[in-house]
Amino acid sequence: MSDTSNSTEQGLVEAQSAGDYPSAGYGWYVVVLLTIAYIFSYIDRIVLGLVLEPMKADLGLTDTNMGLLGGAAFAIFYATMGIPLGWLVDRKPRKFIVALGAILWSAATMATGVARGFAQLFVARMAVGFGEAALSPSAMSLISDLFAPERRAKAIAFYSMALGVGSAIAYLVVGAILDYAETADLSYLAFLGVDKPWQVVFLAVGFPGILLGLLFLTVKEPTRKQTKLSATDGQGAATFRQTLDYIWQHKLPLLGVTVMVSGMTAIAYTGMWLPPLFERTWGWSAATFSSYNGSVLLFLAPASILFWGWVIDHFNQKGRHDMPFVITRAGLAVLVIASVVFPLMPDVWTAFVISQVANVGFTMVTAGGITALLAILPSELRGQAVAMYYMFISMTGLLIGPSVVPLFTDYIFGDESQIRYSMALVPLLYSGTILLFSGIIGKAYRAELAKFTD
Repeated sequence: MSDTSNSTEQGLVEAQSAGDYPSAGYGWYVVVLLTIAYIFSYIDRIVLGLVLEPMKADLGLTDTNMGLLGGAAFAIFYATMGIPLGWLVDRKPRKFIVALGAILWSAATMATGVARGFAQLFVARMAVGFGEAALSPSAMSLISDLFAPERRAKAIAFYSMALGVGSAIAYLVVGAILDYAETADLSYLAFLGVDKPWQVVFLAVGFPGILLGLLFLTVKEPTRKQTKLSATDGQGAATFRQTLDYIWQHKLPLLGVTVMVSGMTAIAYTGMWLPPLFERTWGWSAATFSSYNGSVLLFLAPASILFWGWVIDHFNQKGRHDMPFVITRAGLAVLVIASVVFPLMPDVWTAFVISQVANVGFTMVTAGGITALLAILPSELRGQAVAMYYMFISMTGLLIGPSVVPLFTDYIFGDESQIRYSMALVPLLYSGTILLFSGIIGKAYRAELAKFTD
């Protein structure tokens, strides 16, 4: 372990200059494709929550069943398969990994629409998680090889805005599909056993991802930009053991940033309960909430996250290299406060406006978190380290967000109409606690960052 530690401390600055990167135009072409893939993946991920009530009624499921489908089922493979896929990302052509992943998660989304009962739904959601686990480790590795560090934050922010854009499109498109399917003749889908509008939703949102996966075969792999990390496995990539050793040796800054972002994902994945929250608490139908929330997010999410990406690059070029962490910490504070407050509001419009303040916090953490992490990772282990990062934030987010809310509602408050208190408790108990330790994490992060920038 000491040999690895000594070698990794000797040369942590990327050897290539900005001129060794692909043209900006081609780099942005790939980023746009990755972003579209991320949008589709996020739509496929959250669509379950948007049709939760009709699925639950038609299949005789409970809130806890739906929480398991939206959380544990997806997390099992999304989190765990990220590690072996990250190992592949550091070694194999990333375009093939993304293409196969997109085809798998899209086909599994379509399979969700024809599933018969909880067990089949659980397997389909596991497959969605497996496919989507391939995307972000590949995307972060590709972006790191397409853009120099001082121009990387805007590309990461553009990719990351897919979370907000995907949510907005999902709310708007799913509502439109439901409206169409409720009046359409669905007899042409009878051979699939499809006769409900919510089933049509899964088929419609899943199919485009298969075509997108094929489009990724046109991407040209960029040259991997290596740091001077020695003792690799001879392929220019760190072994899994090296990666674990490195993370352990630098655990406070690396794991600290990861835990902070997990505070965001724990709140983000409570989002599947937003339509039921607004319906049960203030009387907005799922369609009404989806229309308003989707319309606002379609503008707010990309504008906000691109703004924070611009801020990070601006200050980075002026020598303020810790700005990604600063924005992550501030965003988590905004997010926690707004997310605790808005479910407790007495009227719907006050709650809705404050929920959009929470969305600004989401964009700050999304833009800053992964950018902060990449700044303190040698390139030879980025694929594996980023996969572990997504494994942790996804596992905590998916297991806490979708699952704990209905557990609080069903077993503590004992009344579905009290979901507002469950929604407020999750950010307070988990994310609020993390925020209390963010000062200690920040001190360790700046010390580690100095090794890469001095």
